[in-house]
Amino acid sequence: MDIDRVAAGFDRIVGSDPPFDQIADGTYFGEGPVWDHRKGRFLWVDIIGDTIYQWIPGVGKSVLVHPSSHANGMTFDRQGRLVIAGWSKRTIWRIEPDGAFTTISSHWQDKKFNSPNDIVVRSDGSVYWTDSAGGLVIPGMVGEDMQRHLDIQAVYRLTPQGKVELTVPDTVYPNGLCFSPDEKILYVNDTRMAHIRAFDVLPDGSVGNGRLFHQLTGSEAGVADGMKCDQEGNVYCTGPGGVHVMDPRGKLLGRLLIPGGHTTNIAWGDDDWRSLYMTTYHAVFRTRLQIPGVPVW
Repeated sequence: MDIDRVAAGFDRIVGSDPPFDQIADGTYFGEGPVWDHRKGRFLWVDIIGDTIYQWIPGVGKSVLVHPSSHANGMTFDRQGRLVIAGWSKRTIWRIEPDGAFTTISSHWQDKKFNSPNDIVVRSDGSVYWTDSAGGLVIPGMVGEDMQRHLDIQAVYRLTPQGKVELTVPDTVYPNGLCFSPDEKILYVNDTRMAHIRAFDVLPDGSVGNGRLFHQLTGSEAGVADGMKCDQEGNVYCTGPGGVHVMDPRGKLLGRLLIPGGHTTNIAWGDDDWRSLYMTTYHAVFRTRLQIPGVPVW
């Protein structure tokens, strides 16, 4: 892994020589990474391979769910249940403690979602996700129903009371999203626009004051896709060359240049949340950084 040290302060994050390990390979389109701190395992998906995988340190890679309805983004709720953006299933669903699958959202205003992409859970239990339309058209990822019913590609929220609300309506191709450590800011990136926007989170869970946070640049392979924050509020986003790291004001600090092409998503993990796991089309990599990430429930 090469490091593009753009600005002062990046050394505080990456150190002098961070480790870089490949922990898995053999996927067609890796995505949806999340660390399960309760069971000490790393989970990710192969969208085209229609599989959710798990990796346990010292044990290795194994299949957790197959078929997965081409699952995409994943996270955990406050009860420790795996919550999934069902890309071609066109639903938000979760896995119960007994292993059963439960659909928790599938429509907005009686219209089916496009293809839920990435997903986060707020501390009040609200579930937020991006809904782009790629799962209706990308070869190898589509389901049986490819009829599009919504004219927008947007960000939605499922309230703790079970109501679906339109949260950000004016995105072109929404993809990654994450909260600042204090949950006062929701970051949403847009693959087509190659930018990240920031929104103030209001007390009721809605958002306002949308503004441009950062415009991604670079000629290498990679797009705005997966995104996370560390505990100091720095924002990490996939982009050209690998993973771009911005400070809380949106200034680019540097890039982690990941070999092997397109980096699709990222997740914090391990007991201290200082490991950054990175999925690419065909492999999963891990490095260790100096500042821990925001934990997942």
